[in-house]
Amino acid sequence: MSFVTAARRLVETIVANEITHVFCVPGESYLPVLDAFVDFQDRVRLIACRHEAGAANMAVGYAKVTGKPGVCFVTRGPGATHASIGVHTASQDSAPLILFVGQVARTDRGREGFQELDYRAVFGSMTKLAVEIDDPRRVVEIATRAFATAQQGRHGPVVVALPEDMLTEDAGERLPRRVEPARASLDENALAEIGRRLENAERPLVILGGTGWTDEALARFAEWAGKHDLPVALSWRRKDLIDNEHRCYVGDLSLRPSPGLLEHIEAADLIVVIGSRLSEITTGGYQMFSSEEAATKLVHIHPSAEDLQRVWQPAVAAIANEAKAVEALCSLRLPRKWSAWRRLARTTFERSREPVPAVGPVNLSQILTHMSEVLPPDAIVCNGAGNYAAWPNRFYRFRRPRTQVAPTSGAMGFGFPAAIAAKLVHPDRDVIALAGDGCFLMTGQELATAVQYGANLVTLVIDNGSYGTIRMYQERSYPQRVIATELRNPDFAAYARAFGAIGMTVERTEDFAPAFAQARAAQRPVVIHVKTSVEDILPGQRLHAQPK
Repeated sequence: MSFVTAARRLVETIVANEITHVFCVPGESYLPVLDAFVDFQDRVRLIACRHEAGAANMAVGYAKVTGKPGVCFVTRGPGATHASIGVHTASQDSAPLILFVGQVARTDRGREGFQELDYRAVFGSMTKLAVEIDDPRRVVEIATRAFATAQQGRHGPVVVALPEDMLTEDAGERLPRRVEPARASLDENALAEIGRRLENAERPLVILGGTGWTDEALARFAEWAGKHDLPVALSWRRKDLIDNEHRCYVGDLSLRPSPGLLEHIEAADLIVVIGSRLSEITTGGYQMFSSEEAATKLVHIHPSAEDLQRVWQPAVAAIANEAKAVEALCSLRLPRKWSAWRRLARTTFERSREPVPAVGPVNLSQILTHMSEVLPPDAIVCNGAGNYAAWPNRFYRFRRPRTQVAPTSGAMGFGFPAAIAAKLVHPDRDVIALAGDGCFLMTGQELATAVQYGANLVTLVIDNGSYGTIRMYQERSYPQRVIATELRNPDFAAYARAFGAIGMTVERTEDFAPAFAQARAAQRPVVIHVKTSVEDILPGQRLHAQPK
């Protein structure tokens, strides 16, 4: 008697949820799933990657640019642990991710079989749900739960283990349907209290963060904020939530916040935070408020109850999906505007965007300013972690939602594979990856994936011959005792050509514009090797203090 296998039902569930790209490193532990994908190649594209970290990072990148869960398949043991960096990034970034992992046969569990892991124990602390499917007839149920869990409340990762013997068994009659995530609306009493506080405020400021947004809600909020001249700041690596050219945008709270922004936050008499969990980076090491200040001037709206009142007890705490929250706020008919206060904050921000001098022949502030001027508003810019990322954060102007793809987890090696995913999803849009020399070589082998699948992105490798962030702290704490931070790098342009991509080298600022124009017009992946001085460690800051 014929039946539908659990592997096929699993792939049907992915297709039902309109996932267009799935990222993997193939493994024998889930061969039946790979076989099931063969029959759905017209609905979903399976991308074989060169390392599980690259695959998981691509899935997180997919989630960031689409708003849908990224889906990744890896084999058991080493495959799962390699992919764990993507799970951690998805957790800290509030990105919906589903990692499916092969597992030993159910009859062999607990014997420490080949590559066996207890996935509930390994991933339990960094996921919203870690589960193993024991019964093939529950595959649709548990996979559907994974899609719902990843997208409801605060978005995040789910890990699902797949015993290899279970995958070939009868999955039963349940058919998958698309998940429509539940989203909480803002409580009416909380909305009324926020409205009252806004009416009484002389210097209010809104901070946006999180991932549960819709383009429509963000557009409506931007219009509402403009109507009232209400200053808006953005949390750590959420610079694309509002057009940076909007007159109400006053900066972002990164590792190095927009100059003057912290002073404006201190001067504000009301801070309305929507979506941000008020993390360590956004709050400057949890120093943004005293307990007394939080109790009088902080309004915190977040989709997860667990993230409210975690550090401070605010004046108002409310559970709501980000998009639902701003839709409710936009219904408030406020009788006032804060034009002078908004103008002061915006003027301070605009002064910070002027290019700064450089020590070496390449000035990254001028390069990022040029990119802002020539790239269209829907261009997607991706980066990993390192001091090089401070330059786009300060000088690149994000104009549209889902155009900044960057890890709030501070994960090196993230930006390049995430950009590959973004280009696969949006082949007709400009996608730019920014990577440091140390950052790029953590996942640079995925250039083979980009070439194989025609992801014709442009990658800038910012090469200062150093693990720059650690070198900076090393110089501060242990002057003239440099160790383990100097890098001997390859010729990155030649490296690119070895994969079948185009390689270019830029050693002067004035050479960048023509190289970038040529790269954007190419019909292949391009790597631009940008050689910079380690002295230009941060905007306006040199690695070594200059003698007086």
